[in-house]
Amino acid sequence: MTTTSPTPTEEAPGAGSPPPRPGGWSTLRPLVLRLHFYAGLFVAPFLLVAAVTGLLYAASFQAEKTVYAHELTVPDVGERKLPVSEQVAAARQAHPEGTVSAVRPSPEADATTRVLLSGVEGVDPDHTLAVFVDPYTAKVRGALEQYGSTGALPLRTWIDEFHRDLHLGEPGRLYSEFAASWLWVIAGGGLVLWFSRRRARRKLRGTSGRRRTLGLHGTVGAWVAAGFVFLSATGLTWSTYAGANIADLRVSLGQTTPSVSASATGGGEHAGHGAASGAGGDAGHGVGLDKVLAAARSEGLGDPVEIVPPADASSAYVVQQVQRSWPEKQDSVAVDPATGQVTDVLRFADYPVLAKLSRWGIDLHTGSLFGLPNQIALMLLAASLILLIVWGYRMWWQRGRGSAFGRPVPRGAWQQVPPALLVPLLAAVAVLGYFVPLLGIPLVAFVATDVVLGEIAHRRGRRTYPGGVTAKK
Repeated sequence: MTTTSPTPTEEAPGAGSPPPRPGGWSTLRPLVLRLHFYAGLFVAPFLLVAAVTGLLYAASFQAEKTVYAHELTVPDVGERKLPVSEQVAAARQAHPEGTVSAVRPSPEADATTRVLLSGVEGVDPDHTLAVFVDPYTAKVRGALEQYGSTGALPLRTWIDEFHRDLHLGEPGRLYSEFAASWLWVIAGGGLVLWFSRRRARRKLRGTSGRRRTLGLHGTVGAWVAAGFVFLSATGLTWSTYAGANIADLRVSLGQTTPSVSASATGGGEHAGHGAASGAGGDAGHGVGLDKVLAAARSEGLGDPVEIVPPADASSAYVVQQVQRSWPEKQDSVAVDPATGQVTDVLRFADYPVLAKLSRWGIDLHTGSLFGLPNQIALMLLAASLILLIVWGYRMWWQRGRGSAFGRPVPRGAWQQVPPALLVPLLAAVAVLGYFVPLLGIPLVAFVATDVVLGEIAHRRGRRTYPGGVTAKK
């Protein structure tokens, strides 16, 4: 047999390098390196799409304010706002189609009131038609399709759906869940590899070629790894499969998000239909919107709020704060339409811990929690991920030798891990893969492919061992 060793690289020490110290990490490092390499190679295209669309979404909040300034703001701030009922009447006169599903009174002096209509022909059933009304003159300033609890208008909605499912519906959501499932693995593996390298090898000044690319990739990755892990964890909370498992776990722990009782008779158990139950309601039912809003104000609900009409004759009005910026305002009350009395109150302070963390995590992930600084931070994270992907592929290119484009990391690393460490590791990966299936299933596929390729190489009489040594028959 003859053996040939590759040129020393940052991953495979050369002959002059001291041998690695024995221990758990010295045997695990090649395995982590190979997983990081292959995961980055095959998952990176999905991450690239998620990063580009995420960057666009973070910028869409400010773009929305500019594009829809006519609808969102009033030309002149008056001395006194008209009753909400008059503003709704003006919206219904201009747009009698559909039914009033909610009303968002003007939250600021220069902001318009939104009257949300459901069941409007030509509007997505999951969306509403938002009619914008000047609160001082009751003049309708326009109508736009709106989506979600954050009140996303067409521009942000389009980008949001592009980021979430590539406009492919439920099947398209698999791409984003796949990316979120692997982002934390790639980030965590890269961070561990970066810290394991000798300090001298982390220097950028005076380096060139592949070593400089590796330095840039590792240094930037180390700085933003925590942000990637956060985006991955929060993104999985509303994914299709992992999100369902997380929801089941919260139910079993009694940590679901509560909702105010929408029964007109009260009950106070926060287990009613919630704010979403008002679709198809009557905005002028019972005591009317103005007295309902006054009752909510008496309970301390400040702007911005959303008023949801009763769903039926036995339901109450629901008034809920909808501020997603810090500090969160998520208190809600139910108001009896016959008497105007508050029948139930739910404070955000009383939410279970995991419900609060979920709310904060989602709002931080989407750029709502801290406003513009939050959005800038998200754009920087997205830009960093794009750079890391480009540098990663460049390193793969530079790793080639002669005509061997993109020489992979040597296989067989798992064989060097002691059973006492490998068995618990495999058990942990199996449990994690079960709860995060778009991590577990591709991982099994990666391993199976690697085994098959290794067997093919063995049958051809050429096998690559850990350390970069190639054996020929």
